[in-house]
Amino acid sequence: MAQAVFYHAGCPVCVDAERLIIEYLDKTKVDPEVVHLGQDRGRISEAEAAGVKSVPALVIEGQVYHINFGASLEDVKK
Repeated sequence: MAQAVFYHAGCPVCVDAERLIIEYLDKTKVDPEVVHLGQDRGRISEAEAAGVKSVPALVIEGQVYHINFGASLEDVKK
């Protein structure tokens, strides 16, 4: 099963994207995890290492898919 991590910062754009994306992922093929970087700041470096530049973003098996634009990762660090 593929691992999928959805990174977001809790902004309205991120919350909408989370609701839509997670709902439509085929859970028989993908094991989704949601990471709220505003609440779990210790995982910001993990998101950066995965190639996330802005949130919301979905990482599936090492591939980053940036969705819309809620906030840059630099803004999330502040």
